[in-house]
Amino acid sequence: MLSLTFLIILLPLVGFAIQVLFGRRMGDPVAGIVATCFIGGSFVVGVGTFFDLLTIHAPVRTFTQNLWTWIPVGSLQVHVRLLVDPLSMTMVLFVTGVSMLIHLYSIGYMRGDRDFPKFFLYLNLFVASMLILVLGSNMLITFVGWEGVGACSYWLVSFWFTRDSAASAGKKAFLYNRIGDVGFLLAIFLVFERVHSLEYSTIFAHVDRIGAANSTAVCLLLLLAVTGKSAQIPLFPWLADAMEGPTPVSALIHAATMVTAGVYLLSRFSPLLHASGAASLTIACVGAATAFVGATIACAQQDIKKVLAYSTISQLGYMVLAVGSGAYEAAIFLMLAHAFYKGLLFLGAGSVIHGLHDEQDLKRMGNLRRYMPITFITFAVAWLSLAAVPPLSGFWAKSDVLDNTWAAHPALWVVGIVTAGLTAYYISRLTGLAFFGSDRWSDEVPVDAVTDMPDAHHADGAIPEPHESPRVMTLPLWILAVLAAFAGLLALSDNHFSLANWIDPVFGSNLYQGHLSLSTQWTLGVVDSLVAVTGVAVAVALWTKKAQRPLLEGQFLRDSWKINQLYDAVFGRPSQRLAALSARFVEPKVIDGGVNGLATLVKRTGSTLRRTQTGYVRNYALAIVLGAMLVLAFMLTRMWWG
Repeated sequence: MLSLTFLIILLPLVGFAIQVLFGRRMGDPVAGIVATCFIGGSFVVGVGTFFDLLTIHAPVRTFTQNLWTWIPVGSLQVHVRLLVDPLSMTMVLFVTGVSMLIHLYSIGYMRGDRDFPKFFLYLNLFVASMLILVLGSNMLITFVGWEGVGACSYWLVSFWFTRDSAASAGKKAFLYNRIGDVGFLLAIFLVFERVHSLEYSTIFAHVDRIGAANSTAVCLLLLLAVTGKSAQIPLFPWLADAMEGPTPVSALIHAATMVTAGVYLLSRFSPLLHASGAASLTIACVGAATAFVGATIACAQQDIKKVLAYSTISQLGYMVLAVGSGAYEAAIFLMLAHAFYKGLLFLGAGSVIHGLHDEQDLKRMGNLRRYMPITFITFAVAWLSLAAVPPLSGFWAKSDVLDNTWAAHPALWVVGIVTAGLTAYYISRLTGLAFFGSDRWSDEVPVDAVTDMPDAHHADGAIPEPHESPRVMTLPLWILAVLAAFAGLLALSDNHFSLANWIDPVFGSNLYQGHLSLSTQWTLGVVDSLVAVTGVAVAVALWTKKAQRPLLEGQFLRDSWKINQLYDAVFGRPSQRLAALSARFVEPKVIDGGVNGLATLVKRTGSTLRRTQTGYVRNYALAIVLGAMLVLAFMLTRMWWG
């Protein structure tokens, strides 16, 4: 199957092409079924490739498939090659697997939408782009996939573009990601200048040629790219606004796949991170700060999807913290577990929104466990997994990150453990407001007169009795619930298929070795468990009976630490004033003045020269004679002085 690796990318691309040509004719639901089948085919090929890769001896468990030469220009030789190793195959399996489930779910969720085929067209192209990103054997191919998922994200976030809020959110996501992309491009230029190659194998074989200072520069430039794509400080505000897209988009792009691309990129560059302690520490600090800030904001949000959006920002911060601590395996483990339980949380939220006829306000929900039992049971698994309650997958993944952080940076561990408590609290608050308490959805008007989501979807007036979602939507919920519950088995080190045994050959000596004693590991595990259980207990006590606690939902947190207002004051308003000034003075006086002035100069020059064209032969003859005399005088002068 290794020789068929190209099919992993080709199948979603074929699905995209079919949607372009025949999507409208196939219609709803055939277009969705066809798109899902192609992603399923990609997943099957990925599984076969995985088992083939297992047959290769661990230290050299790598396969490269050369397709064609793209750019043969001097020393710049860019080949379209696919790199198959444990890291890329881990990404392939969870990207195609989770994407297949989200495609299936979308058939039910998007039913009746006027642009049903277009939605699946974008989804197929997005998955293909993500697979190019993770399978590319060099920085430029990775960048092609990086830009592909960015473009698809713009189309999907603004899918319902007739809503101004959705159109604005799409543009915001696009612009924030373009800022980060500048860092990726500069990193490409710097690496090529030092190594004269963009192939990962060549780059990592010549880390000494790059040098410590340039390694730090490359890593920090890549961190800038990651702050955009993986929503880290300071470029994280776009992710919350991206919830304007359909909920399956939030699950696919903003929980399970695209936003994890930054973590993958940093992990891929582990040899350079290993060579730069300063860059690693900076990355760890950015991750810890993002995890904390995202968690605090999630504690006060009222929109069910925005709680999960800020939760995603926080969890991505944990992954970046792990990478900065040298715990690449812990980052990948959390990435996998997060894909399962956060994908489940988003799809569960979508099921709630579907059952409540597009209502997203947590204060207009309540007691939904009675009306939507399947959604509640599966959501509860994801709830406790994200809260890191043992023995679910979230506990093992988050504990792995925190243990490594304790060994590398104890001060950042404190930030991480406080964030863990906040995580258990905010996700339990969400669950309490949505699934427990009274039937607030039957109220004629929102309970709160003031809402922090004026542009979000609300059901008009009283909401009809909620209903469970169709089977095409609940089946993915059950599958993800099983994965979220038992993914912790990947942490068992004596398991042949354990993540550590599988992915070790990629990182090798670049991994941070904390050498924690057994007693320390047990102590940290107990602390993690107590913090998680305490956070759940406090939130359940506060939010299952009562929906209004203004003291716990401060405006500062509801406004996301005023980050958007800060950016508007520092960048937005000055840019508007500069644009107005340019429109008033620069445009008419400098630009138009320059163009019009040049035209006036030409006109006046022409008018002056036109006077020499009298039409009289005697004038022209006189000019010729005078010219000849001047030439003759010049020649005689040269002869005399010569």
